[in-house]
Order: sequence, then C-alpha cells, then structure tokens
Amino acid sequence: MAEAKLAPNLPGWMLEHANRYLASGGTDGHMYKATVPGRGEITAPSLLLTTTGRKSGDKFIFPLFYGTDGGSYFVVASKGGAPEHPGWYRNILANPDVEVQVGTKKMNTRARTIAGEERLRLWKKALEFWPPYADYQLKTEREIPVVVLDPVH
Repeated sequence: MAEAKLAPNLPGWMLEHANRYLASGGTDGHMYKATVPGRGEITAPSLLLTTTGRKSGDKFIFPLFYGTDGGSYFVVASKGGAPEHPGWYRNILANPDVEVQVGTKKMNTRARTIAGEERLRLWKKALEFWPPYADYQLKTEREIPVVVLDPVH
C-alpha cells in the first residue's frame, strides 16, 4: 500500500502544521494556536485525517480541527466557506473508511455525514472549539457538512 502523503494544494499554514504534527509523532501540533482576524487567538484541537483519493486511490493526509462525541470524533467540511466541498470530504463520500491520528494515537474509523438534530448539536460544539465556522457558513450557500468518525474495532 502506498505511503500516505500530505494532500496537494494545502494552504501554507496547514502544511507547516501537518509537517510538525507528523515529524513529532503527534506530540507537537495536537493543539493548534491561531490568531484569527476579528476573533483573536484561538487554540483548537487538531487531528490528521487520512483518506483514500477517489480518483487516484492514493492516501492523503489532511490536518483538521475536531471535537469529540462519546467515543467518536467529529470534523467539519468547511473549506473556509468555499462554494464547493473540500477534497477530503469528497474522498470520504467515495470511501468512508479512513485513518485518524489524534495526538500520538492512531486508529481506523468510518466516516458518516450527519443531519438533523445530531448535526445541529455537533455544529454548536464545533463553534465552541472553532468559532470562525459561523463566519464560513455565512460565506457559502451549501450547508457545511459535519462528519462523525466512528472508531472501527
């Protein structure tokens, strides 16, 4: 199986963050500090999501902010409020079996997009760890997907 690599076209800050996370084995980079215009400094937990490319079949790593819900993790497919879904989200729609690294812990998970009450509840939790999601939603007409990552045992 091909070695996972960082997703192409990641913004510079994400590349730097993911490289630090990978180089340290997860001891550095789990908590990401950012200064956000109009919101000040935010520290958010981040994980590394490894998806299988829907066209290439290659494994790609994406650094994402996350929350927890029970024994599962959840992430938000915001792409900063862009009109289209991020590549990682299109990948999981094609293949929901993904790998996650949270700090130094790695696991296999299955991704599922949530809706209705569950989405609303987790969207509110997401705004607690990354308030700019509210700004991103205002910039796009699509409903930003919330994805739960359930550990596969």
